[in-house]
Amino acid sequence: MMKGWLVREFGGLDAMTWTELPVPTPGPGQVLVKVHASAVNFAETRMRAGTYSGQELPFVMGMEAAGVVAGVGQGVEGFESGQRVFGRARGSHAEYVLFDSPHLMHLPERLSFNEGAAIPVGWLTAWHALNTVADIRRGQRVLIEAIASSVGSAALQIAKRHGCWVAGTASRDDKVQRGISAGADAGYNYKFEDVAACVLADTAGAGIDVGLMTIGEETAQSLFDSMGQEGHIVMYGSTGGRQVCFNLNIGIRNIRLSSMSISTSPQFLPVTMQSFREVALPLFADGTFRAAVDIVLPVTELKRAHELIDARTHFGKIVLELP
Repeated sequence: MMKGWLVREFGGLDAMTWTELPVPTPGPGQVLVKVHASAVNFAETRMRAGTYSGQELPFVMGMEAAGVVAGVGQGVEGFESGQRVFGRARGSHAEYVLFDSPHLMHLPERLSFNEGAAIPVGWLTAWHALNTVADIRRGQRVLIEAIASSVGSAALQIAKRHGCWVAGTASRDDKVQRGISAGADAGYNYKFEDVAACVLADTAGAGIDVGLMTIGEETAQSLFDSMGQEGHIVMYGSTGGRQVCFNLNIGIRNIRLSSMSISTSPQFLPVTMQSFREVALPLFADGTFRAAVDIVLPVTELKRAHELIDARTHFGKIVLELP
């Protein structure tokens, strides 16, 4: 037996219980991992509450983890017991979790388990958005909504690596400043500033080439107004409301809109995962890319982690440690 965070009925914090569960058995193409760290995502608060599309009951919380291979299913190649690994897997807030082997990666030696757990969801989402969907180019102007989030903080590093001018938004001045300290060329508090006016001033009227939309309804218009000619908006979230309306006069600027999900994209495994393994992992290994771990808690404090997620004061990831 093992312990994990189980949800039997949707609800508040008390819907999650740290309880005894059977250790899963790896089937064909699966890898069993003993979890040393798992990271917490905003989407999990919606899963717990029952507002995340397609979530069924009961389920074990968690979406990403790092640990050590404990067992390998039939047909799996490239993974052996004892190897340090990380990746995306549902049910990762537990002592053991099953991975589908295409989603599992070897953890670079210089990275801790906490750092490894902080990478998969945020970094792969940002990598897919910027490289696979937007195909960003050197010298472009990039606007990242929620730059303090795990996706936003990853997108900042990726865009700067491409030689882009990068601006970010956040709901608090301290998070804006942390984004600038992390390398952003400009930052705006979307609660109090006219983001579009600031962007146009900072880009000499040219506007944004690639915009990452994750807040949704609350900031959609300001993002549209910030875009330049032939700008490309990539939509991947809706933390500020899902109903987005816009005027078709955006066609005058030839703006493109792309929506995405790494869970359903046909390009994710053959394109995004392959390029991430080949290009991004060596950059983590040599220290060029760094996982943004802001808060580390014992795995038994998942409820506290959800409170911190709702407070939106952290920069990067909240990580749960297992003994």
